[in-house]
Formats: sequence, C-alpha cells, structure tokens
Amino acid sequence: MSHSQHNHIHDYKDVKDRNLLISIFLNILITAAQIIGGIVSGSLALLSDALHNFSDVISLVVSYVASKLSKRKASINRTFGYKRAEILAAFINAATLIIVAILLIIEAVKRFQDPQEIESNLVIWLSLIAIFANGLSVLLLKKESKNNINIRSAYLHLLTDMLASVAVLIGGLLMKYYLLFWVDSVLTFLIAMYLIIVGYDLLKTSTKMLMLFTPDHINIKEVVRIVNQLPKVKKLHHVHIWNLSDDELHLEAHLDLEENITTQEFNILLVDIERVLHDTFNINHVTIQPEYKKEDPKEIIVQD
Repeated sequence: MSHSQHNHIHDYKDVKDRNLLISIFLNILITAAQIIGGIVSGSLALLSDALHNFSDVISLVVSYVASKLSKRKASINRTFGYKRAEILAAFINAATLIIVAILLIIEAVKRFQDPQEIESNLVIWLSLIAIFANGLSVLLLKKESKNNINIRSAYLHLLTDMLASVAVLIGGLLMKYYLLFWVDSVLTFLIAMYLIIVGYDLLKTSTKMLMLFTPDHINIKEVVRIVNQLPKVKKLHHVHIWNLSDDELHLEAHLDLEENITTQEFNILLVDIERVLHDTFNINHVTIQPEYKKEDPKEIIVQD
C-alpha cells in the first residue's frame, strides 16, 4: 500500500469518527427536548420518538467506540485486534432497534384504546427540530454507510428516526387542525413496524458474520472450481470462507497437489491463487495448507 493510500484511509476513518461524534451530540439534544416536550404535551408519538432517539444515542456511542476499537493494533493476546468490534456493534444496534419497536407497539395499542388530548403545537415544533437534526446526521453518515456494517447500523437508526419525526409532524398537524388524537397511536405503531423490518435485516446480516457463515455473494463450489484449474493443483478442499470484518474476507483451505513441488514453486502457485481469489471474489486473506498424497478427507466441506 502506498503512503498516500495509507494516509487516505486514515483521513477517511477520522472523518467517519468525527461525523459519528457530531451525530451523537445532535441526538442527545433532540432526545432531551423530545422527552420534556412529550411529557408536557402528552404525546406518546413524541415520547416514542424520544425513546427511539435515545436508542440512537446509544447506538451511535456503540458505533463510535467500536470504530475506535477496530483501529487498535493486534497483539499477542488479541491476534486479530478488535476488528470484529464493529460487527458486534451492528448486532447490538439491530437488537435494540427491535426491542424499542416492540415496547412502542405495546404502548401504542394501550393508547389507541384510550386516546388522550395532546398539545399539538409543541409536537409540531419539536418534530421539525428533530427532522432537521436527524437529517443532518443522516447526510453525515450516508457515504460511509455503504462500506461499513457498523456505520450502516447507526445510519439506519438515524434514518428511521427522521422518518418517525416526519410521521410525528403529520400527526401533530392532524391533531391541531382536525383534533384526530388517535392518529398519535397509529403513527407510533407504524414507526415501530418499520423499525422491526429494518432491524431484522441488520440483525440477520450481523449474526451471519458473527457465526462465520460464508458470505452470501460467495459460491464455494465456484471458488474450488477456479482454483482447481490452476497448474499443479489436484484439489482444493476443507474450505472455510468468512468475513473477519466488513472489509476483510478470509479463506483457509487444504490444497492437494499433483506433484511433490518445492516450497519455492508452491510460493509461485500461491501468488496465482491469491490473485485469482482476490480478482474474482474479493477474498483478501488466504491461508493454504499444501498436501501431497496425504491421507485425509478430500471433501470441500469437512466437519471436524
């Protein structure tokens, strides 16, 4: 990696962390305003938005800490460093999204059966402030959310919160002009359902990574077929492919060879294997155990 590339990655990570910090402070301000406003106005949708915002603050802090941890150097006791911290953060964030949503649904159903009068002006102003602050946070994290599961989890929290605030604003306007106070509960319910859908998808992705499942875009049989076509290769077997982090994809496998080649010849072959795996599947860490006439199972997947 060139010096300029290295600096570029550092700059990118610093910008990512700075944007997370700005979003944390914005969300602390919104949460405080919405809790006070929700209590004063009697709006459950506003309080539910505040609860969601508070979960944003937690998720952003978790994401920020994970982002910082993931940059720590590997050591003798932690040979991978903290690279999986960001996947763990995404898992925690997804789980909290779903828990918050279930709590909101319970409250919305209770409130729908017994609608309360709500101070709508306060609801309208506070939801406008929340839309602006969350919108700013969403813009700050949008770019990085495409490349990093941790930032994506924080970004989704904020995006759903912005949509929730839009819903609260619509509810406030309907309550102000049409006195439809039941709208507050219906909006709370809809916000919660959306949270569950978004949270489930993220929970599934992060769980697969934590369980070291083969990434969805990788076809192991195709990996084996391509490597088997290389000269001197008899069979790639005992294959494991997993994501260590969002940007590190590992392969480890045994390689049965046609000939009893020298270590130097194997090194040349290994360069070819690494190149083809990187170019075709974006696998960037390859560990191969070479074998020649070794008696062991030759299946692609070997269950130890």
